[in-house]
Amino acid sequence: MMKHRKTLVAASVASLLALSSQVYAAGGTLKIQVTNSDGLPVAGATVSVKSPDTLTSRTATTDENGLLRVAALDPARNYTISIEEDGYLTVNKENVIVVSDKVFELDYILATSEQDYEKIAVTGSRTATYIDTTSSTVGMDITLDLTESLPTGRDYQSYLQLAPGTKPSASGNPSSKSGVNYSDIGGTIGSSSDNVYYLDGIDTTDANSGGFGSNINSEIIQEQRVLTGGIPAKYAGGTGLVSIVNTKSGGNEFSGSVNYYLQNDSLVGDNDHTEGAQFSTYDTAVTLGGPIIKDELWFFASYQKKNRQDDLYTEDGIFARSVEEDSDLGFFKLTWQASDRDMLEVSWFNDPREVSGSSDPNVLNNRDSSNKYGGDNYKIEYSHSWDDLIVSLKASKHEKESSVNAAYTDTRNDIAYLNYDATQEETDQGGLGTNNEQHRNREQYNADLTYYYDTSYGLHTIEAGYGLVKNTLEQDSTYTGDGQYTSIGANSAGATLGSYTSGIGWQGTIDLSEGDYARIIENMEGSADYSYYQGLLDSDGTGVISSDELASLVFNSTAGNPTGDVNVYRIIMTQTAPVEMRSEGQTAYVQDTLTLDQLSITAGIRAEKWEHYGSNDAKIATFDWEIAPRLSLSYDLFGDGASKVFGFYGRYYDPVRTNMTNFAGNVTGPVREEQIYAGDRWLTFRTRGGESGQDAFFAPTTKTPYTDEYMIGYATALNEEYAVEVTYTERKTRDILEDYDLGVYTQDLAGTSLELPLSYFGYDEIPESNYVIATLEGGERDYKGYEISFRRNRIDNWQAYASLTYNDAAGNTNSDSNADLQGDLIWMDPRAPGMYGDQPGNIEYLFKAYGTYYFDNGIEVGAVYNWNSGFTYSATSLLYSRHVPLRVDEAYDFGGYSDRWAQEGVVGSQESDSYGTLDVRVKYTYEFDFAKAEFFLDIFNVLDDQAGIQQMDVVAGDLGYEFGEDIDWVEPRRFYLGARLTF
Repeated sequence: MMKHRKTLVAASVASLLALSSQVYAAGGTLKIQVTNSDGLPVAGATVSVKSPDTLTSRTATTDENGLLRVAALDPARNYTISIEEDGYLTVNKENVIVVSDKVFELDYILATSEQDYEKIAVTGSRTATYIDTTSSTVGMDITLDLTESLPTGRDYQSYLQLAPGTKPSASGNPSSKSGVNYSDIGGTIGSSSDNVYYLDGIDTTDANSGGFGSNINSEIIQEQRVLTGGIPAKYAGGTGLVSIVNTKSGGNEFSGSVNYYLQNDSLVGDNDHTEGAQFSTYDTAVTLGGPIIKDELWFFASYQKKNRQDDLYTEDGIFARSVEEDSDLGFFKLTWQASDRDMLEVSWFNDPREVSGSSDPNVLNNRDSSNKYGGDNYKIEYSHSWDDLIVSLKASKHEKESSVNAAYTDTRNDIAYLNYDATQEETDQGGLGTNNEQHRNREQYNADLTYYYDTSYGLHTIEAGYGLVKNTLEQDSTYTGDGQYTSIGANSAGATLGSYTSGIGWQGTIDLSEGDYARIIENMEGSADYSYYQGLLDSDGTGVISSDELASLVFNSTAGNPTGDVNVYRIIMTQTAPVEMRSEGQTAYVQDTLTLDQLSITAGIRAEKWEHYGSNDAKIATFDWEIAPRLSLSYDLFGDGASKVFGFYGRYYDPVRTNMTNFAGNVTGPVREEQIYAGDRWLTFRTRGGESGQDAFFAPTTKTPYTDEYMIGYATALNEEYAVEVTYTERKTRDILEDYDLGVYTQDLAGTSLELPLSYFGYDEIPESNYVIATLEGGERDYKGYEISFRRNRIDNWQAYASLTYNDAAGNTNSDSNADLQGDLIWMDPRAPGMYGDQPGNIEYLFKAYGTYYFDNGIEVGAVYNWNSGFTYSATSLLYSRHVPLRVDEAYDFGGYSDRWAQEGVVGSQESDSYGTLDVRVKYTYEFDFAKAEFFLDIFNVLDDQAGIQQMDVVAGDLGYEFGEDIDWVEPRRFYLGARLTF
C-alpha cells in the first residue's frame, strides 16, 4: 500500500483535485486510495463524495495508481463516499469527516464477490485516522456532534474551553499558552487580548480591545476550529489562540429546528460563600434552510433570543438591584451557484445586546451603569474556479456598539484614607463619572487564491491573499457632574503630598505619582499666581520651589468638594465633542505546501502594514511592512497516513490597536484638565486632549510587538479508534508596547543605567505631548510548555478526548497594547530590580477530559471534566486602581538611581488553589417519521465543589478580604433544561 501512496504526487492535477461541477473556496481535502483484495490499485473507479449538511459534492475517477485527491470540501462529519467500478461490489462509506484546511487519508478495498467480501471482512482497509500528515498546526476541531453531546454554554466562546490548554475565562476571551491572562487594572485574571476570531473567513476580532468582536447565534455554526500553535501564514495572530468558525448553508432539502433552554435559581444549589442571586434565563432559537431553486440557489436563516434577569444581593444578604440582559441574534445566508465554476454568497447577522446594570453585587449602585453592545454585519463573497485554481473575493462590514451610561449623574469622588480601614461605600463616593457612546466598526476587502501545481518533485498547494482593512473608532465621552475627584477623607486632613504619593499607610485610590512633581512645579512657575505658590511652599526663600518643598504641600480644604471631603486632585472636562479615529491596514500572505512522498513542507510569509489617523484626519503613525516568516515540516513516518513527526517556526505580529489610536489621536474631541489643590485654589498641571494638549505621540522608533514560536511534535493513530499527539513549544514575545513619560527617562534618569536618551524614541527634543507611545525597553515574556492529547474517534457507541498541558511562563511585563505604568514609574521599569518573575495569570497545569456514550435506545450521556493547578499572582498594593508589585520600605541604589524598588521574588510568587469541575449532559432523542425531538438535561458542577478560583492579591488595604483569601468561587451545582425539534 505504501508504494502506491508514494506515487500520489505523479498523478494528474485534474484527477487530484476532482473539482467537478461546483466551485468553492478552499476547504478540507480527502486523499482516497482504492485497491482490490490483492492489494493492487483499481484505476478508473468512480468515486462520489457528498453530505446532506453541505452544498459540495464531487464525482471523479481514480488514476492509474488507484488514487484520488478530493479538495475544497465544505466541513462536515457526515459525508458519504460511494465507489463504483465494473466487476466490483459498490462501496458506501458513511459518516466520513472533513475539516477545513486539513488533509485526511482513506483506504478502500473493493470486493469482486460476496466470498471475496467475506475474505476482506469489512469494506475498506481501515477507517480514516484523521491525522493530517501534511500539517504542523495543532489545536482542536470542534464539531456539531461534539458540542451537541456535551454540557457547554451555548456560544462559540464557551466551545473554546474544549480546546487543550485554554484557560478558564469569565469574559469569553480565554488565554492560551503565552497569551497574557492578567491585567493589573483591577487585578483582572482570566481574560486575554491576544486571540484572533474568524467568522466565514472574516477577521471579527475587536480592534480596540483585542477580544471577540461579535456574539453569533450558536445555531449557525457548522464547524469551529481552534488553533493553538503552528499557525500558517494565511491566518493573523498566534500569540493567543485562533478561533475559526464556518457557518451553515442551506441544501436541496428543507430542514430546520426549534429549541428552547431555560434555567432559574430553583435549579441552582445553595451558595456556600455568597448570597445567591434570584434569577431566570431562557435561550430560544429557530432555524430554516433549503432550496429556492434546487441545485442553484439556497438559503439558511436563524434567529436566537437570549434573556436573563437577576435580583442581586450583597454578601450580607442585602438586596442590591435587579439586572436584565437581553440579546437578539439574527442570521441569514444566501448562496447562488451561478454556473459550474461560479458561486456567490451573501450573508448578514446582528448581535444587539442591552444590559441594564452590573451583575457584580459588589459594584455599588451609585457606581452602576447600563451598557449597549453589538450591531449589524454584512459579507459578500464571490468564488470562481479553473481546473487547478480557486479564486475568492470577499467584502465585509462589521458594526459594533460598546456604550456605557452611568446610572447616577453625581460627581465621582474616590476617597483615600490614611491608616484607616474604610469601607467600599466610604471610598467610592458619587457616580460612575462618565457616559461614553462608542462604535467600533471594521471594513474589510480580501482576495484569496488556492493553486494546485503538480510537478515531478511533488504536489504544490499554493495559497496567497491580499486584504485591505479599515478600523474606525467613534466615540462621544462626557463626564457626569462637575468632574472626577480624588480626595482624602476628612479624618485624614493635614496630610502632605509627599506622604500621599508614597502610598505608605494609605488605603484607597491614589492618582498622583512622583513623576508629576516636575509638571506641577513647571505649571506653578508659569502661573500668574506663582508668588502665591512661592509664599505657600518656598520655605528656604530661594525663589524656586523644589521637589522636597512641593512634597510638603498640605491638604486640608473641603471648599467645593462634592462630598465634603478634602480636596487633592480632580479632572474636569472643559470641552466635549464626538470624535472619530481610524487605523488602516494592508495584509498579504503567500504559502506553499509541498508534498513529496512522505514529507510535507509548508513555507510562507505574512506581511502587514498599518497606518493610524487622528480625529483631525491627520496621519499620526505608520508601521511599515512587517514580514512574518512561517515554516513547518511534517513527515509521514510509515507512509500510511497514521503517524507523523513535525516541527514549526513562525513569527506572529500583534498590530497596535485603536485604543492607542485614541490615546494619540484624540485631538479635536474632549479636553480634560488635571488639577491639584494647592493652598486655596486648583492648579492645572496637565491638559489631555485637543491639539494644544495632545495626550501622546507615537514615537518614530515604535515597533510592532511580535512573538516567535518554535514547536516540535509527534502524532500517531494507535489503531482505527485511538490517536495520541505530543507537542513541545517555546515562545518569546518582544518589542512590547508601552507609553513613556519622557521627562522621567531623559532627565530624571540622566546618567543612570536606566536612562533612555531622546534618540531611543527618535527625537531631537521633547515633543509637545504628555506621553509618547514607544517600544518598552527590556520588556520580555518567555514561554515553554508541552501538551499531550488523546483522542478516541466516534466508533460504535462512544467517543472521548483528554489532554494535559504544562505552561511555564515568565517575564517582566504584562503590558499588552494598553497605556500602563511601566514607562511612567521608574521602579516599575522592566529592567528594574524585582520585576522579572513568573507571569501573573498563568496556570501551570491544565487537564481536560470529555466524552459521550450513545445508547441504542436514544439516550446519550456526555461529561466534561476540567482541572487546573491554580492561577499565578503577585503580592500587590493599589496604585492608580492598578495592582502593582509590593515595594521595599527603604530606598536603595540601583544603576545609579535610588528608589523604593519592587521586592525581589514578589512577582508571580503566589498561586491560588487547584480545583476541578465535572459537568454532565443527559440527552434523549425520539425519532418521528418527519422529524426528531431531543430533550436535554445539563448538570454543571455535579459534585457541588465550590472551590476558590481566585485569591486576594492586595496585601495592604481593606478591600473586604485578607491577602490570600478566596474572593471568587466555582458556582454551585446547577441544572439547565432544554428541548429541540429538528426536521
